[in-house]
This record gives sequence, structure tokens and C-alpha cells, in this order.
Amino acid sequence: MSIWGKILGGAAGFAIGGPLGALLGTLAGHAVDRLNDGGGDAPAPADDGTAPTQSIAFTIGVIALSAKMARADGVVKRVEIDTFKRLFRVPPEELENVGRIFDLARRDTHGFEEYAQQIAVLFEDRHAVLEELLDSLLMIAEADDELHETEVAYLYRVAGIFGFSDRDFERIVAGHHRAGQPADPDPYQVLGVARDADDAAIKAAHRRLVREHHPDLLVAQGMPQEFVDQATHKLAIINAAYDRVKKLRENAPTLA
Repeated sequence: MSIWGKILGGAAGFAIGGPLGALLGTLAGHAVDRLNDGGGDAPAPADDGTAPTQSIAFTIGVIALSAKMARADGVVKRVEIDTFKRLFRVPPEELENVGRIFDLARRDTHGFEEYAQQIAVLFEDRHAVLEELLDSLLMIAEADDELHETEVAYLYRVAGIFGFSDRDFERIVAGHHRAGQPADPDPYQVLGVARDADDAAIKAAHRRLVREHHPDLLVAQGMPQEFVDQATHKLAIINAAYDRVKKLRENAPTLA
């Protein structure tokens, strides 16, 4: 499945509530105006607040947090918008709606914390989904091959709202590569373990990360293909880091 479907599906009932629902309501109001003018389709009936509502909220949340992320360093750059489109494969028929929500989120009075808190509540039992979303925001921030202090502060705050520890945040950032950095990240940081951790702890950390980020898990949870693909890439980085740690310890047995 794609992350998009029809963004306006379920918009008429504003079942989501909160800042995400407000964005959706504004978009739905625009759609109703278009309908009254003789253009476009009416929004579909609202759902009952279960899985379909979460899917809609997630889509709106992705756009809103990405818009706030792009403004974190004071200017929205074309490369950041292009990275968003590449990551989430926005179909041509939804570009107008996505652009409208993106612009609304950039200008509205809600802080990014409110969006992050609402998403955290909606997906509190899906840790991997929240991490994939944080990974996506990090990719947008790094699109210009720079990670500004304001962007780091933004990401750190979102990570905290999502329930990630400082070590989790360091682990997530370590799994990304930017221009001017070594091609291979610190494998210990990628696994989220200390260099003096024993072999059992490292093995346990690896198993936990593989379990949390296995693509089959995201498929089972109904996540879009975009996030499944990101999880596949992340899993490869995790496994490569574990293999590097094992080789390092084989060559330096006193660390084992």
C-alpha cells in the first residue's frame, strides 16, 4: 500500500481532532469550496476513529512535521522539498493537497511539539513506526549535506516526545551518512551500546533492533511501502554494524 491513498478520505468528520485534525479540516473546507464551485470530489465519510483514522492522521502528521523540520534552520530549501517527495513518493494527483497542507503547517500557530505529541499518542505501541518517521525527518534535515544546530535541537525534541532516550537518539543519528563524514558509522553507536559492553549485551541489542525494524513487522502493521523500504535499508545498516563489531572483537580479543 502507499502512504497516500486519498488524503481527503474521511476528512468530513474531523474524527482525528487536535492540530492534525485542524489541518485536515482546513483542507476539507477547501475541498468543499471546490465542490461547490463544480470541481473535485466530495470528501468520503469519516471513519470510526480506528485504523483508517490513524492512517489519515499519520499521513497528515508526516507532512506537518516535515514542513516544520524544513523551517527549523530558518529557510525551506528546494532540496528539502524534493527529498520529501522522493522519500514519500507523492503521486501527481496528490501534489496539490500535499503542498497545501505543507504550506499550512509551515504558517500555522501550532508548534511542532503539538503535532509530535499527537502522533506519539496515536502510535505509542508502534515504536518502530515512530523511529522510521524520525529517520525520515533526519533525511530531510540532511538533504543539503548539513545538519544545523537548530535542526538537531528540533530532532532531539521530537525524539524525546516520541519516547526515545538520549542513547536512542545518538543511535538513530549514527546510522545516517552525510558528506564529509566517514562512510562507515561507528558500529557501537549504530547498535546503541557502549564500547565496553560484553558480547551478550551486544548480541541482545542486535537482536532487539532486528526484531523492531524487520520489514515484515511494518508490513503486518499496515505501514506504507515507503516505510517498509526504509526499514529494509535500516536493517542492512544494523546488520553491517553488528558484523563490524564482531570482526573488531575477533581482532582484539581483550575487548571481548
